[in-house]
Amino acid sequence: MRNGGNRAGEIRVALVWHAFGHANLGVDALSRANASIVEAAAARVGCDVRLVTIDFGQKPYVDDLPSTVEIGPEPSLKQILQGQSRFLSVLRSCDLAIDIGEGDSFTDIYGLRRFITLTGSKVASLFFGHPLILAPQTIGPFDNRLRRWIAARVLDRAAAVYTRDRLSTEFVASLGATGPRDEFIDVAFRLPFTRRAKANDRIRIGINVSGLLYHGGYTGGNELGMSLDYAALTERLATYFLSLEGVEVHLFAHVAGGGGRDDDAPAIADLAARLPGVEVAPVFASSVHAKSWMSGLDFVVAGRMHACIGAYSAGVPVAPIAYSRKFNGLFKTLDYPYFIDGKVTATAEAFAKITRWFERRDELAAAIEASRSLIDERLQHYEDSIAAHLASVMRRRS
Repeated sequence: MRNGGNRAGEIRVALVWHAFGHANLGVDALSRANASIVEAAAARVGCDVRLVTIDFGQKPYVDDLPSTVEIGPEPSLKQILQGQSRFLSVLRSCDLAIDIGEGDSFTDIYGLRRFITLTGSKVASLFFGHPLILAPQTIGPFDNRLRRWIAARVLDRAAAVYTRDRLSTEFVASLGATGPRDEFIDVAFRLPFTRRAKANDRIRIGINVSGLLYHGGYTGGNELGMSLDYAALTERLATYFLSLEGVEVHLFAHVAGGGGRDDDAPAIADLAARLPGVEVAPVFASSVHAKSWMSGLDFVVAGRMHACIGAYSAGVPVAPIAYSRKFNGLFKTLDYPYFIDGKVTATAEAFAKITRWFERRDELAAAIEASRSLIDERLQHYEDSIAAHLASVMRRRS
């Protein structure tokens, strides 16, 4: 952990469930983009900030870590029970907590342990008397009645609850939560990138292969409830695109290095071994590198949420394959109907839609461009809200 120290007048902000350099580039994208928004808001109100990240899977060193960011500890339930928690010590030292829940983890669909951890971090922030802001994210579902009640009480006590799509907004309202809340958009749309040139003599297609979907979920038992055969669909799409004249097909990962069923790299290796002519992109050092690389493509098919957002925000026509309502909510909010709901769509129908969208990719690009003003406006309003919270902290200090 870097020792950042508190300078006089500096506001110390806990970025909870943020991690730079995370193996899941979606978490990396959220962290980088949200940190840049907080920094911009701080500059507007004339304060210095020290941002401390708290999450699992953090690297001890990140080459391009911003000077305002400090890599904090991982939460540990064992340390908390022993009364020796570095996580709690760091959280106590902060003036404000901004919790992004890794984008979609404030729910009970990932099991009891994860629910307790995600909820416990919020309760700890409230216990220390710090304002708790839930950054734009998917919230819920909570299928268990008790967990649903607990979540509603936490939301009630937060200084602000921000969702990133209308389905989450409606869900929060259904909980009966009465605290301040608003709907913005996924902060990763603000992620910077370096635009790559398109290839004039060929069409370049990127297929983000989700290891999670390829292997049938975390257990292989289709606990995600997919109605289509994702592995078969992905291989069929790659085979079809490879058969087209003047087309390159690139397989790429957005979660790599963690191992297990959730890792995209083994799924890509399995596919590539059976698909002569397919190209495999290198593992990206960060979400910025991934987005920059995607900007040079002509069409993307993606099973990872933030691979979809990376392509979309770079203006590249993309066909998302949704496995949860976080996809549906976001793309419906953007009025972008070109996504596959993998929980209700059959494999053959998904193949037909995606290949048709490829032929009509100019139409998809136009829909992306039409939503740009909505995205910019919502992210600006979110930055405004963070500026107001930072100004409030400054007033309390004076």
